[in-house]
Amino acid sequence: MTERDVVVPDGMDSLDAIADLAVRAESLDYDRLSVPEVTGRDAVTVLATLAERTDDIGLSNDVLSPWGRSPAMLGQTGVTLQEASDGRYRLGLGASSPDLTERWHLGSFERPLRRVRETIEILKQVSAGEQLDYDGTVFDGGGLRLRGVEPTEVSVDLAALGPKATELAGRFADGWVPQLFTPDALSERMDDLRRGADLGDRDPADLRVAVTVRSCALADADRARNVARRQLAFMIGAYGPYYRQSIARQGFDGETDAVHDAWREGDREAAVDAVTDEMVDGLVAAGSPDAVRETVQRFEAVDGVDAVRIGFFGEMTAEQRRRTMDVLA
Repeated sequence: MTERDVVVPDGMDSLDAIADLAVRAESLDYDRLSVPEVTGRDAVTVLATLAERTDDIGLSNDVLSPWGRSPAMLGQTGVTLQEASDGRYRLGLGASSPDLTERWHLGSFERPLRRVRETIEILKQVSAGEQLDYDGTVFDGGGLRLRGVEPTEVSVDLAALGPKATELAGRFADGWVPQLFTPDALSERMDDLRRGADLGDRDPADLRVAVTVRSCALADADRARNVARRQLAFMIGAYGPYYRQSIARQGFDGETDAVHDAWREGDREAAVDAVTDEMVDGLVAAGSPDAVRETVQRFEAVDGVDAVRIGFFGEMTAEQRRRTMDVLA
């Protein structure tokens, strides 16, 4: 049976508010909760807090940057959060974006997929308690091993959009977390995941595929869809190149160009207007409760999907998030 997760939105008022959302998600029998890490709270502290305040719900983070922490530190983090949560943690990793890498972590966004691969391999060595010994392109060296804490398996979920990144997830990670795909495009991208699994001599069925579906279920369906349009315009126009490129490859090339051009020229209203009904219908779940349920079910029906991660839109109120969680529980 397909699981349902919840993604905590960025910028919530307090740790207590995040914990309240987690407790509510657990009470509604959601399977897993994932927290963000961009330029606000660090995900590790949030997850440690949630491990104390929840009992059963799985805990994850969206994307930890391979420039923000060393691979060995990520291994330590994974082992420690597994201990804190009694084994409920899965580590989310991804290449992130040039903007965040260079303007926040002050790194150089070079060979991102190679860095992600080597980071996974090293953190797996560390969390398994092996002596660190690595000969790679980005990282090289070793000599120490984990001490003072019991080694444990740390599952790594890779956030990826493009074919090569998705293939990498299939070959080296334990799960794949895509976002802003139509069900048809998601089904096609599964071929890249399976090819990667084959290259790694792995069974694709052992990989947890958890697609993020941003959702807003309101009695006022038009209002929900307008919320979705504004979020899509922002992610296409301002949020780095990868979402725009991914959505363009799904048959929305002209639309994404129009959104991006209007956003770059400072015409936010025109950018939002350029987001079509077909984009809203295909990429997210926004509208009446019944329509949102039907959209989420279409994603659940994609062969190979193990979980749908219910995300939100940035301008949604706490009450709108609660309502959406209730509708989709």
